[in-house]
Formats: sequence, structure tokens, C-alpha cells
Amino acid sequence: MENFDASLSIYFRALLGPRDTRVKGWFLLDNYIPTFVCSVIYLLIVWLGPKYMKNKQPFSCRGILVVYNLGLTLLSLYMFYMLVTGVWEGKYNFFCQGTRSAGESDMKIIRVLWWYYFSKLIEFMDTFFFILRKNNHQITVLHVYHHASMFNIWWFVMNWVPCGHSYFGATLNSFIHVLMYSYYGLSSVPSMRPYLWWKKYITQGQLVQFVLTIIQTICGIIWPCDFPFGWLYFQIGYMISLIAFFTNFYIETYNKKGASRRKEQLKDHQNGSLTAANGHTNSLPSLENSLKPRKQRKD
Repeated sequence: MENFDASLSIYFRALLGPRDTRVKGWFLLDNYIPTFVCSVIYLLIVWLGPKYMKNKQPFSCRGILVVYNLGLTLLSLYMFYMLVTGVWEGKYNFFCQGTRSAGESDMKIIRVLWWYYFSKLIEFMDTFFFILRKNNHQITVLHVYHHASMFNIWWFVMNWVPCGHSYFGATLNSFIHVLMYSYYGLSSVPSMRPYLWWKKYITQGQLVQFVLTIIQTICGIIWPCDFPFGWLYFQIGYMISLIAFFTNFYIETYNKKGASRRKEQLKDHQNGSLTAANGHTNSLPSLENSLKPRKQRKD
């Protein structure tokens, strides 16, 4: 294993240049194997988990979900605050910021971005909860691609460009995750669900985040500084892939559902003259139906 790790290090050095020595010895960062192994285990669970749960009752997980989502909300809020204050203190340049130009503020950014990298490992639990609750429809290609790729990409970011221009996307993403995990935490409480209306806008916020990250990354190409061009080009490509996936998700989830609802309403309206002869319309429940006891939802 040590020989394999040494070979990987030689290959990475030839491809990407020397690593940033400021993160030497940090947890999970010295070699790539732990990050890679965690990702392989994650993908195996994604593949085998639904098969294992197929003939089993779903777990509620309600209590632990509240704690989990609250924890990630607070962690995201902490990272957002620390990144904003670090950027302000270091007088970071929006258009382009090198990795060794802000002294102690750079180290503050690096420490926060390590937590950002580690949070991507914690977020694997999103998928595991879907499996345990048998919400397999939520384990999409987008979901798995986003979770698995972010953890691996940020291992490389932390080893080669752990501050400077790397801060922007992480700052926006931390803010979006404050909104997202607070939504998930509240939605795990059944009595709160009728009051949650902003899920659609979280996806819109994610798309805006990707576009803003591309714009800010392009600025680093037009007005260059001491930040490697290869990382900037890679980030633009990755953001484009996320825009494609999230746009498709948005259309499938919201636009098509809206069109389907409008079609059903039109059909009900067209059938109104026929159903009125029976004493009620499809748009209003009959007295008989309204008096039937409803089954309580189990969550």
C-alpha cells in the first residue's frame, strides 16, 4: 500500500506540481487512498443498500435526521461566516486571488476549507438516510455524482490550492447549505411540512451559485494572478456539468409537475358538466368522502 501511495504521489506531482506544504500532516490529506476508499465504499453502499432494504421495513430516522440536519446547518453557517470574515480580513481580490498573498488570513481560509472538505464526507449520510428510509427515487445520478465527486475534488484542492481563488465557490455553497439543511431538518418534522414552501428556490439558488462561480472563475483567467490556470479551467468545466444536471433535475421536478397539475385541473374543469349531474364536482369532495376517516400518515 505504501508503494502504491508513493507511486500515486509521484504521478500527482508530475501532473499537478508540488503540493502545498501548509497542509502536510493534516487529517486525511497526506495521501489520497483514504479519500478514494471512502468513495468506493460509498458507491458500493449506493449499489447494495437498496437491494438489502428491498424486503425490509423502512426506518423512520426522524429524531436522528433532525439532529443531523441541524448539525450540518450549524457547520455550514460556521464555514460561511469564517470564510466571509477571512476574505474580508485578508482583503481578497474578487477578480483573482493567489494562494500565498494574504498571510495569516490565508491560513484561516485553509483551516475552514479543510472543514468544508471534511463536510463532504459527512454528507455521504444524506444518501444512507435515503436508503434506510427507502426513498430510492431520491438517489439520482445527479445526487451520487455530486456527492462522490465533491469529496474527491476537494482532496486535490486542499493539497494544491487550499486558499486564494478557491474560497468563492465554497463560500456560496456553504450559504446554500444553510438554507438546504435547515429545510431538510424542518421537513423531517411532519407538522412543519405544510409551512415549507422554499424547496424550489433552493434549487434555483444552486443554479445561481454555479453561474456566479463560473463568472468569478473567468475573472481569474481574464485578470490573472498567482493562481494556476488549470484549476480555473477545471472548475469551469465542473460547474457546467452541475448546471446541466441541476437544470435537468429542475425541469423534471418542477416544470413537468406543474404542467401535469394544470392538465389535471383542465380535465376536471372539462368533466365538470358531467359530474355536476351527480350532485358534486370533481373539484370539491363529496359529503360522503369528507366524512370518511382519513388514515394518519406514518413517518
